[in-house]
Amino acid sequence: MKLSEFKFDLPANLLAMHPAKERDEARMMVVHRDNGKIEHKIFKEILNYFDDGDTMVINDTKVFPARMYGNKEKTGAKIEVFLLRELNKDIHLWDVLVDPARKIRVGNKLYFGESDLVAEVIDNTTSRGRTIKFLFDGTDEEFYKTINELGETPLPKYIKREAQPEDRERYQTVYAKHVGAVAAPTAGLHFTKEVLKRLEFKGINVTPVTLHVGLGTFRPVDVEDLTKHKMDSESFIVPEETTILVNQALDNKKRVCAIGTTTLRALESSVSANGRLKPNQGWTDKFIFPPHDFRIANALLTNFHMPESTLLMMAAAFGGYDLIMEAYNAAVKEKYNFFSYGDAMLII
Repeated sequence: MKLSEFKFDLPANLLAMHPAKERDEARMMVVHRDNGKIEHKIFKEILNYFDDGDTMVINDTKVFPARMYGNKEKTGAKIEVFLLRELNKDIHLWDVLVDPARKIRVGNKLYFGESDLVAEVIDNTTSRGRTIKFLFDGTDEEFYKTINELGETPLPKYIKREAQPEDRERYQTVYAKHVGAVAAPTAGLHFTKEVLKRLEFKGINVTPVTLHVGLGTFRPVDVEDLTKHKMDSESFIVPEETTILVNQALDNKKRVCAIGTTTLRALESSVSANGRLKPNQGWTDKFIFPPHDFRIANALLTNFHMPESTLLMMAAAFGGYDLIMEAYNAAVKEKYNFFSYGDAMLII
């Protein structure tokens, strides 16, 4: 397929700048793959579509406050530093993006807040990418506490406002556990502890994988021929206890629902030769677009994504290109909220 086939007109006012008042009261479009039916529901009604023995697979990655602001030595110029990943924990070596990049060269030092946190630029990696080393004498616990205090919630750039205290909670799933993501697995933002408890009472298994979402998730596709697009690698873990529950559901012909495209990527990166889920740990750069034969999940909960995005392409691969594009046209017409803080789509 071609990039241009994933274009659609998205009015700017449908981009959600704030989360829904209550997590589980966002709207939810339900798309039925077997008959093409489209329903308009509220997220908390998701319980009506699953039964005893079904399994939902969540992504329990945790977003850290990755956006920091520092000042360059001597000039005092304000510099945004976006933490991407820790390269070496022992010496606090990090892969980052800097803005404005033209001002930041190897050897420069950056000072953060009124703390004693200083970083030195060690290497250039891309036009905006740098490797920096934090010069910090305290314990690891003190270092991460300082990062947590100085950093801001890394809201997507399309949200044209400053991060608020409420974003620390709302741009995080209620089941977030393993720190490492610079963007939230947004389909999971709709779950509340009450919804999870009701799923449990109904006999529906909720089990985790971990995929640390990187900024590559949002990197634009800049080639018309999709086979030439390269995804950034993201680290993931599929634990054994999850494989047991998922494979049991598949053997019993129950539903296996991936909560989010990040979960779906992890599952599709861990398929055994006999078409079942296997324990796995490593990095995946799997790019999923139509057509694709999904081996594990037979249901998908996701948000509404941007035109020409890899996330839209994955949803179209799962639900069928024509049906999902029809659903997106309906979402625009019905004024659903799009993207990270937006509404949900359940494809079954």
